[in-house]
Amino acid sequence: MGDTHAAKPRGRQREADRNDARLMQAAREVFAERGWDAPVSEIARRAGIGMGSLYRRYPSKELLAQRMRLAGMEQLVTQAHTALAEEPDAWAAFARFLHDALSAQGSSGPLLPQVGGRLPATDDVVAAADRLRAALDDLVGGAHRAGVLRADFTSADIPLLLEHLAARIPVTGERATALHLRYLDLVLAGLRPPAADQTTILPGPAPDWTELSDLWNAPGG
Repeated sequence: MGDTHAAKPRGRQREADRNDARLMQAAREVFAERGWDAPVSEIARRAGIGMGSLYRRYPSKELLAQRMRLAGMEQLVTQAHTALAEEPDAWAAFARFLHDALSAQGSSGPLLPQVGGRLPATDDVVAAADRLRAALDDLVGGAHRAGVLRADFTSADIPLLLEHLAARIPVTGERATALHLRYLDLVLAGLRPPAADQTTILPGPAPDWTELSDLWNAPGG
């Protein structure tokens, strides 16, 4: 009897986790298609979840969107740590991370244009951003120390690079992912250090993390 009772909370938690994953994916798709003004009811419908269930978990659109961007940053941190742990060298880890991050975007496009600048920077968001910066610093720093990444590319370039590479295109599904990865390979070729007899310099300064924070968070957040 004790085992039966113990299994029920775990079962409910698994179902809650599945619902949350469906909500995150549906919200990303709906915001991408219809913008910030998209109705929450459409997110619930597409996720196959009742409005009551949605509102019990996320009483407002803002709370749902905050969870979206936290989940997005947490996913990037995990992908960076995985690439560093599993790849044999610094370039392979750097390229693996970008490949995994871009593949995970799917055909719904990048998250930042969907919710960026509309939400305040909560303590959780600031902490997640700090973890993301540290993970990306490790990736880029390792590639720089190994001499396999151009010196004028910084960790703060990565979020905006992913936004550009994951731009919405008029195809969906596997074809969209294949095209995104095609252009990632072209970009990776350009991120190698220039030959000794070349002096290519990227135009303009790299973004910094304060500038990214201004893009990501609502004014005064």
